[in-house]
Amino acid sequence: MPAAAGLGQNGAMSASNAPDDARWRLPGIANLHSHAFQRAMAGMAERQGDPNDSFWTWREAMYRIAARFDPESLHAVAAQLYAEMLEAGYTRVCEFHYLHHAPDGKPYEDPAAMSNALVRAARDTGIRMTLLPVLYMTGGFDGRPLSARQRRFGFDVDGYLRLFESLRAPEDDMLRVGCALHSLRAVPAGAMREVLDALPQNAPVHIHIAEQIGEVQDSLALRGARPVEWLLANANVDERWTLVHATHLDDGEIAGIARSGATVALCPTTEANLGDGLFPMRDFLAANGRWGIGSDSHISVSPVEELRWLEYGQRLLSRHRNVIADAGEPSVGAILLRGVAESRASATGFDDGDDEWLLLDADAPQFAGATDADIADRWIFSGNRPLVREVRIGDELLVADGRHRDRDAIAKHYREAISKLL
Repeated sequence: MPAAAGLGQNGAMSASNAPDDARWRLPGIANLHSHAFQRAMAGMAERQGDPNDSFWTWREAMYRIAARFDPESLHAVAAQLYAEMLEAGYTRVCEFHYLHHAPDGKPYEDPAAMSNALVRAARDTGIRMTLLPVLYMTGGFDGRPLSARQRRFGFDVDGYLRLFESLRAPEDDMLRVGCALHSLRAVPAGAMREVLDALPQNAPVHIHIAEQIGEVQDSLALRGARPVEWLLANANVDERWTLVHATHLDDGEIAGIARSGATVALCPTTEANLGDGLFPMRDFLAANGRWGIGSDSHISVSPVEELRWLEYGQRLLSRHRNVIADAGEPSVGAILLRGVAESRASATGFDDGDDEWLLLDADAPQFAGATDADIADRWIFSGNRPLVREVRIGDELLVADGRHRDRDAIAKHYREAISKLL
């Protein structure tokens, strides 16, 4: 895999264009998939309610907490989450947002109230956001209506496009707005085409796809094709697309995604937590596929843990070590950091400038004796102590000595919101 522009062999800024501390300075990492409200339920779905607990039973617990949010509580939870992301080294977040309406399904007086709560949280904390309002129309491939628990997610095409246009108005160098199609089961084919035809050509497009075996089986039964197979045949999938999870692929789908230039957003901690399965990473890399990471349900808010478990999952699958390394680059850490850097611009819609950086803690014991060749590996594979010292976006120092500048005030509002939600 070729090095990203401006990166040295360990994923750090190259010495030729960097200050003296360059080897400890890494490009900020993009979090390509986030449902901010789910941070409020982290650790609260880990008691067995059914001997066959799965994604589908977890979803019922998620619906219950989703029904309790309003704009103010969403702002408080999202601000806490985004501060945690910045402290961990994420500098961009793609917010896949579907809590559009009041819990009874009626629109707020301002239909964008919930979206604006997320934008306000991003601006308050300083993280760059790609807001992805979600089109969610049906409860399955068979076109069944949304259930009572899904009512607040729903939009028709006209309402969705009005929301989309209203959110694009305040775009600037800290905000982009793209389109999220919830999934093929939630967006009928005709509606998908209508929305895609109406989008600006530069708008990012994200979609959940092939996360669950049941989804693949339903797609085969009702559309006559696997989900990714159907999407590639029925949409102009290209570099502006991000396919979230894409866990269950056949060889043709792997090759097709790689050929399209689309990014796959992998969320290893959530995929493991939900029992989704393991993405075919080795075959995807062999096809020169583009990928990034997301923290999705936020049972972990750590790029280190996502990247570490991306590699560890492949080790468990193959029963070999250093699976993602190759002959051209023996460092697993370097390849992991290079992969997330290469997908950052296309998946988020932001230009990939050089104004987002994180500075590792060079004094941490985990880095004792570190060389340029092993810094990335030590950061990712040396344990769980936070090793990010500073984070900057533009001229703003957002994290110093490992703490977000407004950590205490944000945490206070978060605790107040949680006491009302739970």
